[in-house]
Parts: sequence; C-alpha cells; structure tokens
Amino acid sequence: MPFTFSGLNFVGDVSAQAVFPPPPPEFYLWSWGSNSSGRLGLGDTTNRSSPVQVGALTTWSNISGGELHSLAIKTDGTLWSWGSGSNDQLGLGNTTNYSSPKQVGVLTTWSKISAGGQHNMAIKTDGTLWVWGNGGLGRLGLGDETNRSSPVQVGALTTWSSVAGGEYHSMAITTDGYLWSWGHNAQGQLGQGNTTGTSSPVQVGALTTWSKIVAGQYHNLATKTDGTLWEWGFNDSGQLGQGDTANRSSPVQIGALTTWLNIAAGQYHSLANKTDGTMWSWGKNNFGQLGLGNTTNYSSPVQVGALTTWSSVSAGWSFAGAIKTDDTMWAWGRNNNGQLGLGNTTNYSSPVQVGALTTWATIDAGNEHHMAISN
Repeated sequence: MPFTFSGLNFVGDVSAQAVFPPPPPEFYLWSWGSNSSGRLGLGDTTNRSSPVQVGALTTWSNISGGELHSLAIKTDGTLWSWGSGSNDQLGLGNTTNYSSPKQVGVLTTWSKISAGGQHNMAIKTDGTLWVWGNGGLGRLGLGDETNRSSPVQVGALTTWSSVAGGEYHSMAITTDGYLWSWGHNAQGQLGQGNTTGTSSPVQVGALTTWSKIVAGQYHNLATKTDGTLWEWGFNDSGQLGQGDTANRSSPVQIGALTTWLNIAAGQYHSLANKTDGTMWSWGKNNFGQLGLGNTTNYSSPVQVGALTTWSSVSAGWSFAGAIKTDDTMWAWGRNNNGQLGLGNTTNYSSPVQVGALTTWATIDAGNEHHMAISN
C-alpha cells in the first residue's frame, strides 16, 4: 500500500526519489581595479589587482561602471549603487561616498542601467526612462543643468529600450527603433549634424532601425537591426574607424559589413565582436588597449588575433576586457591600478586570461575599474 514520508507519496518502489525543482541560479558579483571613493563596493578604498567577490549575495543581474562609482540591478529588480556620491550620482539623496552597495529607493521595477562619467540613466520595466547625478551641460535631459540626487523621470514616454551614458552626454533608443541624444556636443557626439548642446532629448535623424548604443568619453558606437556599425563624435585617435582623425557630427557607417554584434567604447578607443566570433579594435593604443600586441593607433578596425570564440567586450578608459564562448575572461591595456585583474599592475598589449574560472557571464568597465558577474 502507499505510504507517506514528509508529505511525499511513494507507491510500490520504496526506493523512488522525490523530484524537487532546481535551485534558483546564482549570480555572483566581482570587482577589481581602482577603488578610490569605494567604487569596488568592498567596504574600503583599497585597490585590488584580482577579482574580489562583492558580498555574499548571488542575485546580481546587471552592472555598469562609471567614472568613480558603480551601479547594479538584482534579479528582484532592485537598484544598487556605491562609490563616489560627490555629484549626486549614487541616487541616494545625498553627496556621501559609500564603499558598499546601497539600495536606491525601494522599487523592484528597474530593468536596465548605464553609468556615465558622473551621471546615470536607467529604464524601468514599464519602459520609462530615469536619470540622476551631475546635470551640468544638460546631460540629464531634464531641460536644465541642475544636479539630481534621486532618480527623476525624463519626459512621459514608456518606450525606452536601451541607454548609454558618456562623459557629458547621453544616448538612448526607443522600442520603435528611434535614436535620441542630449547633453554636451562640442565634438559632435550628439549626432545632430552640429556642435550645439541640448538639455532635452532630441531625435537623431528619422531612422527607425537602431538596435544597440554605447558611449565613450566623447564618441559613440551603434548598430542597426541590419547588423551595420555606425560611429560619430570625437575622432582624434581614429576611434571612429573611418581611416582618419576627423570628427563626425552625424552617424557614419564603418565599412559595409552587416555582421557586427556586440560593441564597446572606451575613452578614445572602440571594440566590437562580429557574428562569426571575431573581435576587432581601433583608435588610441598608447597602453596596448587595442589588444594588438603593440602600442600603435589604428583608425580602421583591426582583428584582435585569429580567434573566433569571443562573445562579449567591455572598454574602460585605456583598457579592455572580454568573455569568450567558453566563459573565460580576458583583459588587456593599461593596468596602473590593477584594473586588468591579473594580480599585478603591468600593462599588457594582448589579451591575457583572468584567473581560471569558466563561469563568467557579464563584464563591464568603469574609468579604471572592472566589474563582472559569474554564474
């Protein structure tokens, strides 16, 4: 006859095993590099030259590194910040530095984030766009230059899908494929065909095919739904990939390929993956941040090695990181504060594996620090 043990019914074969649902996935947060203002979230201001786990929580899902601060979202939709709060960039209602993650408000509806130099942008699950931090030069898109110490909604639209914060400017894409920009524009980084700044969002052209956007210090990279790659803004080191060093105030296509996938913008350099798993870089290379084994600038995309196993890229001020399809993590470029995570402060001009873990899922770079999520 059947018998019951701890609420489970076993019929016939007493060796039958209960079937339990799998445990929830675990997502660990790690950080390393410069830790001035506590931007690593480790409870102190000591630099780290190897990845260190941030607390014991396993629920991190989205990360973004700013100039002196960091942002993250958890799987429960809460928003967290730490590091420098000198320009209200932590969104905590004050200008205090925090060296450990602090929750921003009590909402559980945060979806996407992007940290600029001293300001931030975030999208909620309802598609609304929110900003906070340094409002100088109109970078918050609120029609003025006032700092905000807590998140404030930009307009009334509920169709925002992706955001990117530069040093003094902001970019965003809506779900219908339109591209918008606002803030500082001295180098044409707003893509409006001029060098006039604006403190409110302005649509970039009339196209509805924009897919991804990333912002460097004064330049931007974007892909369209057709897989083409576009850039505009400052170009003193060839970071626009046009074979020259002339600034562009409107989006210009890089070559004719339609196989661009993931993109990253550093201070004066750019990186991208193609759908075939290759990685490409161009722009300034004084610290080897292009990963090409030298310190020569390139004004057109150059393939990094011959591998076809790159899956994602990140770019800091003068360094870069990437994850391969085997979930290993690699880094190269400037390493004065240990931001490469290699246990030293030596610069590297070619990709070097960070540790031995094969569980890296997400990577992002701030000014001189790195963050990553492992699973």
